[in-house]
Amino acid sequence: MPDQKAGLPELRGDCARCFGLCCVALPFAASADFALDKPAGRPCPNLGADHRCGIHAELRAKGFSGCTVYDCFGAGQQVSQVTFGGRDWRTAPKERARRMFDVFPVVRHLHELLWYLTEALGLPAARPVHGELRQALEQTEALTGQSAEELAALDVAAHRQRVNVLLLRTSELVRAGVPGRKGGRGKGRDRRGADLIGARLRRADLRGASLRGARLIAADLTGADLRDADMIGADLRDADLTDADLSGAFFLTQPQLNAARGSAGTRLPRSVARPVHWTAAG
Repeated sequence: MPDQKAGLPELRGDCARCFGLCCVALPFAASADFALDKPAGRPCPNLGADHRCGIHAELRAKGFSGCTVYDCFGAGQQVSQVTFGGRDWRTAPKERARRMFDVFPVVRHLHELLWYLTEALGLPAARPVHGELRQALEQTEALTGQSAEELAALDVAAHRQRVNVLLLRTSELVRAGVPGRKGGRGKGRDRRGADLIGARLRRADLRGASLRGARLIAADLTGADLRDADMIGADLRDADLTDADLSGAFFLTQPQLNAARGSAGTRLPRSVARPVHWTAAG
């Protein structure tokens, strides 16, 4: 399957064109993922005057693994350079800076939807809904270009629900074509929202399964077959994907993979990259 997102750099975070918005706008709490508490709107103490992270190469070692699994899908540069025309929050009036922080998560949601819609349009099996998907893509792109005031007032949940109807239909069309899915107990099983925390799924046949929103935290998926599986929203934190086959899994994002564990033998779709810490661990 060709990588439909390879030519869409605006759906990938470009920190050099952002004002460190994720390091300021978003809150985090002291936990296994973050070494300290930080409220929304307050700059992380590791953020430098140049909007770069002062401990970027040591985030995991210093207790900030949560930062390494985050991806804004290009929302940072969109808000920094387009919505606010390159105006830095550091030099802006407080009200404008606050509006920038409010708008950032809205645009992040929209860019994530653009990621899924773009992938859906690259799936041949979803051809029956390509027209509707293309229309939804154009509508979502148009929303990202709105003013800060319009974005702040946008009902993102309602728009996401409309798009999700199409993504669900896409999932059904793709998984319906999986060999042996119909009538099989293992293949294609609907595991949407399933509690699979710590589940033993070593070498499990999950080809064509719907794992939408499934909680796979610390699950053992060593050698599992996840081809043609719908991975949208699946929580893969600390899941073991060693030698698993995800080469055909769809709606899989980089943040999901970054939160998991894997190996050189893990097969991945072309739309995502092998996390650096997988190589380091191996």
